[in-house]
Parts: sequence; structure tokens; C-alpha cells
Amino acid sequence: MPLIYFLPPLATVLIWSGNMTINQLSVGAIAPSSIAFLRWLLALAVMTPFVLPAVMRHRDEIRRQWPKLALLGLLGMGLWQGLAYVAAETTTATNMGILAAMVPLLTVLLSALILREPPTLGGVLGGVLAFVGVTVLLGRGNPLSLLQLQVALGDALMVVAATCYALYGVMLKRWSMNLPPWVMLYAQVCFAVLFLLPPYLMGPMTPIDGQNIGLILYAGIPASIITTFLWMRAVRQIGANQSSIFINLMPLFSALIAMIFLGERVAGFHFAGGLLILAGVIMAQTLTRPLTRELTSDKPSSAQ
Repeated sequence: MPLIYFLPPLATVLIWSGNMTINQLSVGAIAPSSIAFLRWLLALAVMTPFVLPAVMRHRDEIRRQWPKLALLGLLGMGLWQGLAYVAAETTTATNMGILAAMVPLLTVLLSALILREPPTLGGVLGGVLAFVGVTVLLGRGNPLSLLQLQVALGDALMVVAATCYALYGVMLKRWSMNLPPWVMLYAQVCFAVLFLLPPYLMGPMTPIDGQNIGLILYAGIPASIITTFLWMRAVRQIGANQSSIFINLMPLFSALIAMIFLGERVAGFHFAGGLLILAGVIMAQTLTRPLTRELTSDKPSSAQ
């Protein structure tokens, strides 16, 4: 496989990791409800001249599928990023990158529950290992502190956000729609803008100025439109499974970018929790033999 095929997923994850730093830089510069709404409004405005003709051709299918498209827009754009902006106020970009890397593992677990896909050995063992890693990270190196509910709100919100995005991927797989990828994305963004409008209007409505316009532009174009194009290209060239492996680089990229631009320091519990989560995710993606088959083969045969 040509090495150039690995550039789209690598660039996508790098831009996503940079967006974790953008989330941090937005604290104090623009309200979470404002940047969450304005980024998707900008993405919608940029896509409209190019995608709207195709949307009009598929308007009947969009009308039939609008409840599904609305839920996908809420999960994948509204809650995933909206919660991340709120989380940035009480956690670090390093923590956000590590917790966001749980998405592939959560996708495996939710697929077993929702799509009735048989659990795998890697999914079960990796889930346990990653859960231990999350407790180390949320407990700042002391998992027992979680028993006293000593968890940063931002970390808890990132866990919820990652779960929403994993659920988004699972439902996207479950619901087969006869729509081109860009038309599906455009419809979801339209619904996301509608869902994010009420929080934006309720405020505080931060005015756009020289301090935050760059943050909105990065979030609205590279982190929304360009990453979508690159990710679709990656899935087409090397497949969804191989592309998702690159998400494992998010903790590393997020930590390095945060160290350079935010001056964040990586502590021992970041390494411990991050490595456990990373090991769990890799285990879930590589040990894909169905666990039920192994359990069945272990049972003694009733036929004598």
C-alpha cells in the first residue's frame, strides 16, 4: 500500500488534536455556546454553494430520513463538540486528547450492544484495561479518589462527549441511507445548527473580534470541513478499520501541541492512564475473534 495513502488519516488526526488546543484557547475568548454554533454556521455557509444543488436533487430522501439525520447531527456535531467546548473550561487539552482516543473502543462496545455484534476477546479485555486507564486519568493518579466523586467536570464531560461520538458512528453504520456522503454531512450540519441555535441565543453571545475569529475559522473549516473530506478519502483508500487506528495518535499529538502552544506539562498519571487506554484500544482493534465462539467451543458437546 503506498505510503501516501496514510497521509489523509494522519492529517485528520493532527487537525483534530490541534482542535483540542483550540478548545483551550477559546476559554475566556469566546463562550462555548457561541463557538459551537458559529463554527457549524461557518461550515454550512462554506459548503452551501458546492453541496446545495446535490441536496436539492435528494430532497425527497432527506425528507424521509430527517429524524435519523437530526439525531446524527445532534450526536456528531452538537453534543460531541459542544460538550468539548464546555469541558475545556475545567480540564486540559492533554486530558481531552486522551479521553477522545476512547472513541474507537466505545464504538466496539456500543456496536455489541446496539448492532448485536458478538463481543470480541479484545473488546472485553481492552475495555477493562482502558477503564482502569480512565480511572487513573480522572483520579489524577489516584483511582480511589473517584469513590469520593473527586472528578473534574471537564473530564466527565469529555467521557460523555466521546460516548456521543461513538454512538454517532454506530448509528451511522446501522442506518443505511441512499444519500451521497457530502449530502448526508450537509443535512446533519443543518440540524446541528438548529440544535445549537437556542443555546447561542440564550447566551452569553460573544461578539466576533480579532481575539476569537481565528479560533472560529480553524474550528469551522479545517476541523469541520477539511477533516471530513480527508477522513472520507482515508476510509475509501485504506478502509474504516485501518483509518480508525490513527485515532490512537490523538493523545500524543494533543499533548505535544498543548506543550508547545499552551505550556501544559505532562504528569506521570497522564503517561500511565494514556498508555492503559491506548493499550486497551489497540487490543480491541486487533483481537477481533468473537468471544462467543470461543465460549461455545469450550462447552462439552451434548451429543454422545
